[in-house]
Amino acid sequence: MFRRPRPQTPAPPDTTPAVAVELAPQAVAGLPSAYQEPDTGKLLGELLSRPSPEGLLENALSQVAERVGGDVKGYAVLRRGQDRVVAVLLYPRRLVGLSLSGPWTAARPRLTTNGTSELYAMNDEMLHPQFDEAGMNQVSASLVLPIANKGRSLGALVLDRFKGGFSQEQQDSAQKLAGVVGPLLGLMDAREEARATARTIASAVAEMTESLDFDSVGHAQSVADVAVRLGRSLGLAERELDEVWFAAVLHDVGKLHGEEDHAQVSANVLHGVSSLGQAQLAVRHHHERWDGQGTPDKLVGEDIPLYARILAVANAYVRTGDLDVLRGQAGKALDPKLVGLLERSVH
Repeated sequence: MFRRPRPQTPAPPDTTPAVAVELAPQAVAGLPSAYQEPDTGKLLGELLSRPSPEGLLENALSQVAERVGGDVKGYAVLRRGQDRVVAVLLYPRRLVGLSLSGPWTAARPRLTTNGTSELYAMNDEMLHPQFDEAGMNQVSASLVLPIANKGRSLGALVLDRFKGGFSQEQQDSAQKLAGVVGPLLGLMDAREEARATARTIASAVAEMTESLDFDSVGHAQSVADVAVRLGRSLGLAERELDEVWFAAVLHDVGKLHGEEDHAQVSANVLHGVSSLGQAQLAVRHHHERWDGQGTPDKLVGEDIPLYARILAVANAYVRTGDLDVLRGQAGKALDPKLVGLLERSVH
């Protein structure tokens, strides 16, 4: 069996942004009689059950649809460069990924009573057949809820009604939820920006190391690509794949101080980075051997950390480019199950 490393880092502090809204568990006037406002904890739990921008907006669509009730469909737009559909509610999934212009560009709540005429007018006619197939030409009213944080427009939720419109109470309740979503999406964006910055810095350090040896240029990124592919085949979560990626990219940076003990020096680079504790172990132990004859601790078999075994297989494959060589090392230097998994993923 593949053993995942046991997390050893302390739980991160609760960074959920405080939201100044009243969310008492009481019925809201003008809303569907079966609808009850959830308490704050339950609402945040439901919104963050899939902690990604796309998951958050998809959950938000479901929540806001419950608030307004009736015959509604919807979609969520994320504003990153181009405005792009990232989630849908009862509309065809093929709309996800479309780059659109629409009535959300004003970055203020809007109720349009002319159906989706603006959507049609603001987008290329080549998209109109897709709108028609989704039934958007039958919409009677659209409620546009901008998602913003600290004055920055991040996206929008759009609810389409096919009969009638939206009462003022329904609009107010929907806007209240959009106000909760904005800070959460802003927090996710900030984390994503920090993650991208960290990756850029790690790649730059690896490239600086590789610049000392022309034959090594691009090696770290190639190892990272193979290692992440292996990790994904094992079913590792995105957070775990991040650690695998950092371990692979940084596994040789210790060579800046020479070849001797470079794995230990590379591991020291990650010392104190609590979120990359398992990546540090992977770098330290990626020269261990399955048969126990490796360094630094002569660990045997599955006593070697999983990420280190992944890194060893990926590193060997990138260096040799020959699966036959890896088969010959399976059960000796390399984890035989991981070698087999790599072989299946390559073919």
